Amino acid sequence: MEEVEAEEQQQFSHRQRLKAAVHYTVGCLCEEIALDKQVLFSKQTIAAISEVTFRQCEHFAKDLEMFARHAKRSTITTEDVKLLARRSNSLLKYITEKNEEIAQLNLERKAKKKRKAEDENRNSREPDAEAMDSES
Repeated sequence: MEEVEAEEQQQFSHRQRLKAAVHYTVGCLCEEIALDKQVLFSKQTIAAISEVTFRQCEHFAKDLEMFARHAKRSTITTEDVKLLARRSNSLLKYITEKNEEIAQLNLERKAKKKRKAEDENRNSREPDAEAMDSES
């Protein structure tokens, strides 16, 4: 029983920290907009935007979880995120571009790793060949 209460308390604490992080980020964004557009945001407005943003993120998380579960997966993929963003063409385009950039970087890293491993194998074999030549 105490373990359940401790778990619930930990989840509540985690949720509150996430809400605080969202509130802080929204506040920073509102400050940037206020300076750029010369408008003011009240504390109540920032709090309302933060709350709506947090709730929307919860809905997104549940939707992403359901997309993965529907596909009989336990891991959320970029395809799930693209499916979630399908109603916003600009967001979908941005996510697709970033996904392609990351995929390209991963390919480059793999190729570099493979070349390094091949070079190390070649270098480790060369002394053996030299030793055999000197023995002959």
